[in-house]
Amino acid sequence: MSDWGIALIAAGSAVAGSVVTGWYARGAGIRQAEAARHAGDRQADALLESVRMTLRAESGHRELAHRRQVYAEFLGAAEARILTERNGRGQADDEALLQRTLGGVLLEGPPESVAAAQQLVDCLRRHERPDELKRAKLAFVAVAQECCRPR
Repeated sequence: MSDWGIALIAAGSAVAGSVVTGWYARGAGIRQAEAARHAGDRQADALLESVRMTLRAESGHRELAHRRQVYAEFLGAAEARILTERNGRGQADDEALLQRTLGGVLLEGPPESVAAAQQLVDCLRRHERPDELKRAKLAFVAVAQECCRPR
């Protein structure tokens, strides 16, 4: 065999080897890219779920903070009326404030807090004894504390 024949066979073998190696490398690259894409998709899904959970938790905290504020306003109005019951001096708008803050409790709920707030207001309107007023106030406070606990 001549030198040219050997050179052609060597060149052909090199080209054939490069093609086969390139084919397998291409297949491996495609599989790696697909695996990376799937891993990226899983990572993106995990990140989105984390963001959703964070937003739900923040929403829950805001809801509880608003509920606490409504309950505190009602309790403040009820305290003003209790003081009026004790010493006979009060503001002209104490009753309107109590009714307005009771409306906030009615809207905010839940039913247990509404019932306890309504009971306290009923006791005030019936001019109950101080110990009955205190008992109704403490009942509302207990229910309000339970309703404002994170779940």
